[in-house]
Amino acid sequence: MSFEDLGLSPETLRAISERGYTTPTPIQEKAIPSILMTRDVVGLAQTGTGKTASFTLPMIEALSGGRARMRMPRSLVLEPTRELAAQVAENFDIYGKYHKLSKALLVGGESMADQTKLLDKGVDVLIATPGRLIDLFERGAILLNDIRILVIDEADRMLDMGFIPDIEKIVSLIPPTRQTLLFSATMPPEIKRLTSKFLSNPKEISVAPPASPAQTVSQYLVHTTDRQKRDVLMGILQREDVKNAFVFLNRKRDIGPLAEFLTRRGHKASPMHGDMPQTKRNEVLKAFKDDDVKLLVCSDVAARGLDVQGVSHVFNYDVPFSADDYVHRIGRTGRAGMTGRAWMIATPDDEKYLQAIEKLIGKPIPTEKIDTARRDSPTVSSNSHRSETRHREPSSPRADGVKRRPVRPDGDSSSASGFGDDVPDFLKR
Repeated sequence: MSFEDLGLSPETLRAISERGYTTPTPIQEKAIPSILMTRDVVGLAQTGTGKTASFTLPMIEALSGGRARMRMPRSLVLEPTRELAAQVAENFDIYGKYHKLSKALLVGGESMADQTKLLDKGVDVLIATPGRLIDLFERGAILLNDIRILVIDEADRMLDMGFIPDIEKIVSLIPPTRQTLLFSATMPPEIKRLTSKFLSNPKEISVAPPASPAQTVSQYLVHTTDRQKRDVLMGILQREDVKNAFVFLNRKRDIGPLAEFLTRRGHKASPMHGDMPQTKRNEVLKAFKDDDVKLLVCSDVAARGLDVQGVSHVFNYDVPFSADDYVHRIGRTGRAGMTGRAWMIATPDDEKYLQAIEKLIGKPIPTEKIDTARRDSPTVSSNSHRSETRHREPSSPRADGVKRRPVRPDGDSSSASGFGDDVPDFLKR
């Protein structure tokens, strides 16, 4: 099937063609016709499947024939984080370039006065995080009684971040005759309740089984000690052909020091986490997309939904506390049919988290061994390609590194499990 078969207008098809796309992804192929028929849709899909375009493309078509009134947007897309909201706004710019649609992006960390001015002009598409939207509504800067299309994106992440009460409040202010589209990586009971409450006879679309890593991502595990983690990371970086990579840590306080260490060792590294000013986060993300930064050292605020094309590697410098977050993290690579490699560095204290991850993905992650005797020139042991069973006793760490064999688990998707301390209050604005 081609995009021409989906019923999109010549203007939209032209914009798609200019981006170099000819064939829709499975979620686009299944969702776009139903959305164009004005049906409510529940979409289950992990990031990296083209999910955002699956709702932005038909929304552009549906909204192209009207005009928004002052402070009365015609559609609303709710996103859990600023980065995801900005990414959706970028999609509307790209694919709606030949349509005269207006939009506004309402997120915290940006000028509320500027956002109010945009609303005063009237916007066809409103993309917002829940907190900032409610703030502006309560100030009388926006009315929601002309919303024709509502999108609740990353619903399970909304749940994890505590946004469900805000979502319920916002939906109560929107006309019940709207079209509602809900997208989620998984369908926990609370999200099922929301679909029953907010959607009318929805078309259910699922393109991958929940909570499984991408088939295109090869995974590797390194056993070491806390003192040797930096040496192991340097060894892996020297060994691998790293085009660019996310380096994930659990604690914000550790991100800056590791980024500084990598920079001193000659790598183009930069930190990114939730406590950074939004303008700085935007600058860092742009530098990463432009290849001016090769290693994005980050917290889980960057693990969900950021669409950076062609990321070659993901490094879990810390084993995530949540098994679901492991799936989110490694989903930053191996996207859009490309292959990727994900490494995880584990200490003896991480054993229970490793067990949870392997239970979730349904397979053990084979290990690889790297000699860290010389930090500036790590070498691979002669038996590094021999598959071995990992020792499970925390009292017997493999302090010298890892053993190896890639694994490509079947299936794909992601779930969400909280950001922990990485979500300050202002991210909800």
